[in-house]
Order: sequence, then structure tokens, then C-alpha cells
Amino acid sequence: MEGERFCVSDPEPSRSESSSATSLSRRHSLSLSGAQPSQMDDDLENECVSEAGDIGDRALQSNRNSFSGSFHYLSAEDVVLPSYGFWCRDRAASSVIPSVSPLPEEILSLSIVVAVRDQDKKQENSNKLPKWLEYGSCMTHLAFFGILGVLTRYLLQKLFAPGTAGVTSDHTILYLDLPSNMVGSFLMGWWGVVFKADISYVSDFLAIGLTTGYLGSLTTFSGWNQKMLELSVEGHWVFALLGFLIGLFLAAYSIIFGIETSRGFRQFLKRCSGSSSASSRKTWRVDSYKRHLAILAVLLLMLGCLWSVSGILMAQEFRSDSSETQLWLACIVGPLGVWIRWFLARLNGRGLGKTGLLKWIPFGTLIANVSAACIMAALATVKKEVNSKTCDIIATGIQFGFLGCLSTVSTFISEFNAMRESRHPWRAYAYAMVTMCPSFGLGTLIYSLPVWVKGYK
Repeated sequence: MEGERFCVSDPEPSRSESSSATSLSRRHSLSLSGAQPSQMDDDLENECVSEAGDIGDRALQSNRNSFSGSFHYLSAEDVVLPSYGFWCRDRAASSVIPSVSPLPEEILSLSIVVAVRDQDKKQENSNKLPKWLEYGSCMTHLAFFGILGVLTRYLLQKLFAPGTAGVTSDHTILYLDLPSNMVGSFLMGWWGVVFKADISYVSDFLAIGLTTGYLGSLTTFSGWNQKMLELSVEGHWVFALLGFLIGLFLAAYSIIFGIETSRGFRQFLKRCSGSSSASSRKTWRVDSYKRHLAILAVLLLMLGCLWSVSGILMAQEFRSDSSETQLWLACIVGPLGVWIRWFLARLNGRGLGKTGLLKWIPFGTLIANVSAACIMAALATVKKEVNSKTCDIIATGIQFGFLGCLSTVSTFISEFNAMRESRHPWRAYAYAMVTMCPSFGLGTLIYSLPVWVKGYK
């Protein structure tokens, strides 16, 4: 029926419980202060849209009350509140917005949240993880999955490069990182939107590792921007413009395709599993101190092995003049880029200044992408100036590893898609322009102008 509205329980919008609870209490305080409902809805939507990708360590700071992590994503098995346990979707507008309720129901909803949390805290307070251990777990998951993302990106580059499939190239609009950006955006629809609540129910740290760590490192914005700069240096300005447009178009439709296919698969799983799904999920849930420490110990062991093997292979390949040296250096320095991007994500949803100006812009992701693009352009200029084998290996390894992990397309396109489905779809394209134009403009000043002036080849 046209214009019909229906309610679905989270995790379809994939909002974190900490953000939902914070938004609920903020909405309640705004109601008591006399704020208009439309203004409250705009503020909440702006914050939720800009937090569609990640909120960094704010999740640890806001709600430290669980073994499996420090924040939860709502799932079908969670408590359903009268208004805020559901999200209303307008079939005609195809947008997801919070349902609006009168003030008495808001107070009732807030009371239920407080009652449930008080009951949970009595059982969990004695088993809280130390804050340093929570941060250590996040950093370990991010580093381990970040290295896996670097390796996957390298394999996809080689698979579609001219030497094998011949789909991508350094001299066409189908740049080398396009397949990894598309695959990462597609998987973000699965792991970062539809199934993020279910993954978080098992382990919040696993959800962080898969989305921020693996998918954020699998995709790279700085590599995309640098390839367009190189095309512009060669005089192919039309190719550079088309490269940005096609890259954005394919990444945007990759996440849409991922969301649609994962929703269909989710419905298939519900029909097949029935009532046994809840019990099976609880079996795998990391909800005890021993389980948490066991997983952390295993990940630390595997992370140490990855770093050790990368260091040994880097030394061997460097002596044998192999191009693989850059890959192993990238695996060593890649986690540093993931960690910085995760900490910058705390700026998402906060806006500028005390008033929270432009709260709908995820400034953490924006800063990570633009800064990584500028540093990558600077290193490319250094390679042209120094023109030595050692400099090329070190600079390329840092570009592929550190800067490739510092910048991300999967998170960027998740935020873009959330803005496109909001009540202000123009913000998605404004956000894309704010990200791409400064990156390309500053990259032209840092890389293209020196190449033109000094005549580098």
C-alpha cells in the first residue's frame, strides 16, 4: 500500500545500543526542556547518520557493561520498547527514521531501559573487564583483521591486474584498488549493516575487527585518489573525473547489493533455523571472562606470528630485490593506520564546537581520508625526487599499508548510503564532494605541480 508505514526491529538500521540509549535520554531531556519534536528528530537523525560507519573508542567510554565488549547492537532478541525498540520505515519514501511518541510514552520507555539495565548491572558489575583490557582487545582485533585486509587487497590487485585477469590498470579509469573497494563495500552491507547486530551479540570486538579493521583496510580511499592524480599528471583529466564518478557509483551500488542480498539470506536463515537460532547464538557468545581471555590470547599469538613472518620475509625479499618487500612492510605498518582511524572515529556525530554544528558530517572519517590522501601524494613526490630503490620500497610500503589502512572506502560509502536514505539525501553527495575535492585539490598542489614544474618522469 502506498505510503504505508511499518515497523521493523533493529538491527536493520544497525544502530548501536549505546547510541540508541544515549539518543533516548537526550530526546527525553530535550522534551522536558521544551524542544520541538521536528528539531529533536533532526538532531537524532544527523547524529545517527554520521555514526553509520563507526564511533571509535566512544563505544568503550559510553557504556562499559558487558563481557563481549562495551556496546551492543540491537537484535530481535533484545528488549522491545514501546516506541524506541522499533524503527519505522516509510515504504513510499524508502527512508528509516525514528518513530515519534508522546512524552508519557518516552518516560515509560526510559524507565524500562533503566530497569533492565539495573537488573543486568547486578549480574555483570562483579565481572567487568578493566578498561585497559578492553582497549587492548580492540587494538588486537583491529591489528589482526587490519593485516588480513591488507593481504586481501594485495591479492585482489594481483588477481585483476594486467598480468592475470587484465581488468584493472594504472592507466585507465578502472584503477587497481577498484575491485577491493567494491568487495569491501559489498561486505559492509553484510557485516556492517544487516548482520552487525548479530555479530556484536556474539562479540562486540569481533564486530569492530571485521568492519573497522578488515573492511576498512581492505578498501582504501588514498590509493583511489592517488591513481586519479597520476592520470591527471599525464593529462587525462577526463579519465580522472570519470574515475571518481565510476568509483563512487560502483562502491555505492556494491553496498546496496550487499544489503539486499544479506536481507534475503537473513530471511532464509530465519525460516530454516526457527527457534533454534537464539540458543545457537548464545552458545558462541563471548560472555565470560575465560572466553574473552582465551580469544584475546589466541589473537595475540596469531598477530605476533603475522608480524614475525612479515619481518622475516621483508628482510629476505629486500636482499633478493623482490617487489614483495613492499607487501610485508605494509603488513607491519598497516595496523598503525587502523588504530589512528579508529581513534579519529570518535569525532563522528559530534559536529563542530559546543553547539555541534554540521553534526551530520562524520568528521573523523573525513579527516582520515583527506589526510591519508595528502600524505600519499607527498610520498609519491618524494619517490620522484629521490628516485632510489630503497626509497621506493619504503615509501610504497607505507603508502600501501599505513595510508591504505588509514583511509577507507567501506566506512565512507556506509555513511554515504545512510545519508542517501535519510530525509536529506543531498547530504550524501555534499559529503562525497567535501571528501573528494579537497583530497584531489591538495593532492594536485603536493604531487602534480612539482611533477609538472620539475619534469619528473
